[in-house]
Amino acid sequence: MTQIRASKATGEKMVYMSVPDYTSAKWAEMAGVDVAVVGDSLAMIAHGHPNTIPATMDMMVMHAQAIRRGAPDTFTLGCMPYQSYNTIDRALVNATRFMQEALTDAVKPQGGKSRAQILKALVDAGIPTASHIGLTPHTVATFGGFKIQGKTADAAFKILEDALAIEDAGCFMLEFEAVPARIAKLISEQLTIPTIGIGAGVGTDGQILLCHDLLGVFTDFKPKFTKRYARLTEVAVAGIKEYVREVKVGAFPDDDHSYGVNEAEYEKFAAMVENRRQV
Repeated sequence: MTQIRASKATGEKMVYMSVPDYTSAKWAEMAGVDVAVVGDSLAMIAHGHPNTIPATMDMMVMHAQAIRRGAPDTFTLGCMPYQSYNTIDRALVNATRFMQEALTDAVKPQGGKSRAQILKALVDAGIPTASHIGLTPHTVATFGGFKIQGKTADAAFKILEDALAIEDAGCFMLEFEAVPARIAKLISEQLTIPTIGIGAGVGTDGQILLCHDLLGVFTDFKPKFTKRYARLTEVAVAGIKEYVREVKVGAFPDDDHSYGVNEAEYEKFAAMVENRRQV
């Protein structure tokens, strides 16, 4: 938490990555990612839903527990799923579940001015809290779909007001999604808390991408803001195809991938089988 808060002043770019499971959390920690994010995008990545809305607290806590086991020494941020924070009481109960059951280090609902009281209640309860503005997937229907936010001066000013409300609520960080780069940079410069961006340009204090997007694991679609750093699905499918081929032709398993048996014991067993057949 201290390093994240200080990054605004030090200029150190914080690297966040959304991870859905134990293995990707291990990868994140091994690679030196600063923050492992338990994103409700896992409803799509890990469960095949068309959007994040079907994510539940039970689902999120289960994945967060696995991610904590995979990255025990990495700061872990639990994203609160749809309607899990629509009242102060509900937000407190569900944020506490993240902290107690999954041992996350912080939580992240979505929203700015309209959620300010809820954000403040979480902070006042001693729960480290961040928030998410710009394109907020939980309210995407009100935007008419996944569209860039803040393209006009008035729309950008509303995002600034949301950002200031998040800061005033005591949050330690906020995330911009799908905001023009120059807008996100200028708003970030008005704040004392660090910002991270996804589709918000290089002017934020850090960046976040989904592990399965940047590694080319999830291939249903590719957002404009995602850069492919690997193509693991291509590698995986090629490997599985070779496995299928070798099984079909009887090349796998070979002796190197099979267990042997003492010759004398085998001959004794074979004799027992033959005797049984003759009875």
